[in-house]
Amino acid sequence: MSSLSASLVRGAVTSPFKHPGRPGATLPADRLTLPAAPAAAGHLAAYRRICGFPAPESGPLPLTYPHVLAFPLAMRLMTGRDFPLPVVGLVHTWIEIRSHRPVQPGEALEPTVYAAELTAHRRGTEVTMVTEARVGGELVWESRSGYLSRHATKAEAGPRSEAGPKAEAAQAPDLPAVAEWRLPGDLGRRYGAVSGDRNPIHLHPLTARLFGFPRAIAHGMWTAARCLAEADGGPDRSGGELRTVRVEFRAPVLLPATVTYAADPAGNAFALRSAGGRVHLTGTVTRAL
Repeated sequence: MSSLSASLVRGAVTSPFKHPGRPGATLPADRLTLPAAPAAAGHLAAYRRICGFPAPESGPLPLTYPHVLAFPLAMRLMTGRDFPLPVVGLVHTWIEIRSHRPVQPGEALEPTVYAAELTAHRRGTEVTMVTEARVGGELVWESRSGYLSRHATKAEAGPRSEAGPKAEAAQAPDLPAVAEWRLPGDLGRRYGAVSGDRNPIHLHPLTARLFGFPRAIAHGMWTAARCLAEADGGPDRSGGELRTVRVEFRAPVLLPATVTYAADPAGNAFALRSAGGRVHLTGTVTRAL
């Protein structure tokens, strides 16, 4: 069994014994690190294909790729006994990525992951996970991700805010459509095979229903990566290489689906939406000059 699969099993076993929102909860101080190694050529090629990144013989790693390499470390932390939130039901709410310089596939990348902070959220408690990647001791890439554990809060006891596609559209920029993508029903299984993230909500309608979803849902990190592949436009894009990204995950994509990628003319702000105006994510990027 892979380390990530073992973490998912451990998370399923330990989650019922954890109580989100418990006063005085603290995060583990551990920092987990993988040995420095270059990207495996076959794995990198498969990741590029499933996410729509160009596949040149040479070129920097996709901006989201170090997150995938380090995700088993994050799961090991979040499923540990001293992690205060149950991993079952955690919702990835946002991610920020900063590339300090392009990382080439042949460079020995050393990822480190740690839990940074717990914050109150109107729908529960959110943890911020940090990933850093170094080459020869130099910090070349870093990310921060928010994961929400839902539970009853005082904020939820008040009047409920408007919900649904109209409210989501009102919170998202009105960007012109650029591309339409048809996502197959097995996308979650295919991306899970590459990323190692075989969370049941992504694999089959039956297993997704156990967690309250009518069908399997696309991985949030796949939707973010697919949007960045479109925003990047390949190594010849005149706007420059992507250096930072901020993505807000707003609503799951039920598979199969047809979604629309929308962006401003410069490609610096983007959104993913479906029929009826439902917004699945919004994001912004900056580029190297």
